[in-house]
Amino acid sequence: MFSIYQNKRVFLTGHSGFKGSWLSLWLQTLGAKVYGYSLAPNTTPNHYDLLHLNLQASTFDDINNASNLAESLQKCDPEIIFHLAAQPLVRYSYDEPLYTFSTNALGTLNILNSARNCKNLKAIVIITTDKVYANKEWIYGYRENDELGGYDPYSASKACAEIITDSMRQSFFNLAEFNKTHQVLIATARAGNVIGGGDWSADRLIPDLMRGIANGVPTQIRNPNATRPWQHVLEMLTIAQQQWDKIQYVIHKDSNAPHEANLLMLDSTKAQKMLGWNPIWNHIDAIQNTIDWYRVFYENKRVISAEQLELYLRQV
Repeated sequence: MFSIYQNKRVFLTGHSGFKGSWLSLWLQTLGAKVYGYSLAPNTTPNHYDLLHLNLQASTFDDINNASNLAESLQKCDPEIIFHLAAQPLVRYSYDEPLYTFSTNALGTLNILNSARNCKNLKAIVIITTDKVYANKEWIYGYRENDELGGYDPYSASKACAEIITDSMRQSFFNLAEFNKTHQVLIATARAGNVIGGGDWSADRLIPDLMRGIANGVPTQIRNPNATRPWQHVLEMLTIAQQQWDKIQYVIHKDSNAPHEANLLMLDSTKAQKMLGWNPIWNHIDAIQNTIDWYRVFYENKRVISAEQLELYLRQV
């Protein structure tokens, strides 16, 4: 099923981030030659450094640096591109809207424009988010043909990335010209809220809880009634039965906090019908494996990412 990656040159942006580090591990396990391009990790600890990966190349630079990005792509001569690099935080996007739009929208344009010069390229996968939809706070799951939008700069910038990708696909990688003027297929993937071991980002529920456990302090819960579609990080890249009894939390609603969506659900029918995709780990499995990862790390100082990946692959 995954033999397609054996010895393939894969260019991965955002390889040092939470999702990107898991994908780096997975691709390396499958025998791919991985070339990473990302900002350096900005937390201590961080999943990327803990994995001690041996990639073909690891470039720490900004996706907004178009010339350096193009140079790195040319050195790799990729057959597959995964674009994960992003400014991923909603609340931070209120503080830095210009950087958020530049990174998420124009950064995507940079990778697609540079990809036009990659002679052996076959596929590009752009990872966006479930927040690309104009959130109407309704009870229905959003589908791929629903209206794009975004209240906050993060959501809007990711919706822009979707529009940019569609424009570049139609202009330079048109399906009607496939196998005539090019051999590149492009897809975007709109992931839900992703959980898993090794995430220490700010303003995320699971990392906040794990930090609270490690520091012996209660975690502040900002929006206890908010609904999000959770999936394990390994599900994106294809309520635990036994809770960690050290978890403490307090409800902290800030009336002056910037707007965040309250209700968000996804309809994954298209992926199920067209790609034959179904989750391997349900929500209980996802949370249990996430908590297990942090428990082993904090209690035994051991990283079990490879073990969890092996477990997951046995169930595929």
